[in-house]
Amino acid sequence: MALAEVKAFFKQHGKEQAVLEFDSSSATVQEAAQVLRVIPARIAKTLSFHGPDDKAILIVAAGDTKIDNAKFKQQFGMKAKMLDAESVVNQTGHRIGGVCPFALANELPIYLDESLQRFATVFPACGSANSAIELSCDELQQYSNASGWVDVCKDWQ
Repeated sequence: MALAEVKAFFKQHGKEQAVLEFDSSSATVQEAAQVLRVIPARIAKTLSFHGPDDKAILIVAAGDTKIDNAKFKQQFGMKAKMLDAESVVNQTGHRIGGVCPFALANELPIYLDESLQRFATVFPACGSANSAIELSCDELQQYSNASGWVDVCKDWQ
């Protein structure tokens, strides 16, 4: 169970108690924002794309953004093509609705989009369709072991 693995991951960092579980779904940006009582932009969605050598690239972005195909191609040298649901599970170990950059099934490159930096804290999922954790951008970078910050999104400025 991915949630249990994410909880174990955060337990190693002394933050297991910070993992939030809900009685209702937080699988979409809108549902997560509603259950957390925050604006949708503060939901840190993790998007999974085809990368080189059949390895996914994960982009964590603010909930109110869309991928800018031109920026993505300029940053990564390839077209932005999202993974299908089965590939997401195979690559990350998490199902769509709970995908997060923590406790991944495979070591994958993770990038954080600059759209998140306008907030003191954001809420990524924790491996299930009814979980989240509140993290600062610095904590998100630390715990996700992200490769760095990128500018590949639009519709937020």
